[in-house]
This record gives sequence, C-alpha cells and structure tokens, in this order.
Amino acid sequence: MRSNLVRRTIAMLGGIFIMGLGVALFRFSCMGNDPATAMVIAASDRTGVKLSVVLILVNTVWFCLEVLFGRKYIGVGTFVNWFAVGPLITFFSEWLYSHWSVPQTFFSRLMVMGCGVLILSLATSLYQTADLGVSPYDSVSIVLAERTPIPYFWCRICTDSFCTAVTFLLGGTLGSGTLVCALGLGPFIAFFTRYVAQTLCGTKDLEEGGGL
Repeated sequence: MRSNLVRRTIAMLGGIFIMGLGVALFRFSCMGNDPATAMVIAASDRTGVKLSVVLILVNTVWFCLEVLFGRKYIGVGTFVNWFAVGPLITFFSEWLYSHWSVPQTFFSRLMVMGCGVLILSLATSLYQTADLGVSPYDSVSIVLAERTPIPYFWCRICTDSFCTAVTFLLGGTLGSGTLVCALGLGPFIAFFTRYVAQTLCGTKDLEEGGGL
C-alpha cells in the first residue's frame, strides 16, 4: 500500500513537472495558447484587468465548481498543480528562449507544438491517474464524464471547446495550436491514461480516460 502511494506521488509530481515543459513548448511554437490560457488572456485584454488577477478569478470559479460537484477530486495535487505550474512554465519558457532559436518555419513550429501537446497530455494523465487531487479546470471534464454517459475524451473536448468559443466571443487570438488542443487533448489524455499512467501509478483498470 505504501509503495503504491509512493508511485502515485512520484507520478503526480512528475506529471506536474513535465506539464510546465509541455505548456512552455506549446507557447514556444508560436501557434497559439491552449484553450484555457487563451480564454484568460482574452478576458484580460477585453476588460483591462491584469492577467494575473483574471487568472486568479477564473481559477476560483473552476475551484468553486470542483467543491460543489467534485469535492473528492480535491487533494494535495490540486494545490501543487494550481500554484506550481505557473512558475514551472516560466522556468521552462526562459530556458527554451535562452538556449534555442524560436522556430521560424511552419514545419518546425508544428513539430514543437506537437511535442508540447503530447507532453501536456501525458502530464495530465499522470497527475490525474495518481488520484492525489486534480486541478480545478481539469476536474470539470472528469466530473462530466462521471455524471454523464459521455466518455472522458469527449467531455474534455467539450470543456476545451467551450474555452475556445469564449475566447472567440471575447475577440481573443486563436491560433491553430489552440484548435489542436481543443480537439486533441482529450483523446491523447485518454490514450496515455490507459496505456501509460495506470501502469506507472499501479492502479486498477479504470474507465477509459476517466483517470480516477
């Protein structure tokens, strides 16, 4: 039991760590932000409120939903993700910009974005499957999958598409990478959960993509 907890803790911390790299690569590709980030940026630009303040407000809304409908998904991983991912993204972004040239061609940007999406999907599947707490935003799609007959990856597509639609309505910038994330994260997370994360975490076979 103790060894399983250790494995899950390592998976949770490792997932959150590489999540920072995944988002940094995604942004480094210059092909748009992930849907949740794009929505926050659009809301900040539209209202004139500082990005950091909007981010706190939006995360608070997601957290309230998690408390109301997915309280069992709140754990140490929730807060580690909430407060550690930002600094990790900054760290990896600074490292990328100081050691690598910004990709100039469409193909090179596409390759960087693809790596970012895959790493971000793997990271999300690891820390969700560890069952030590899920971030407020990520919990929304999990709760939807739990309370409806809809598979997880479709629920994830719905939440990411919602953020993409709000970004569009607010007049925010949508890149091709944003659309790829909106449609691709769900299936990739479900794949990594089933074939990688469950094995690393030592958990039982779960519903495809449910992650918890």
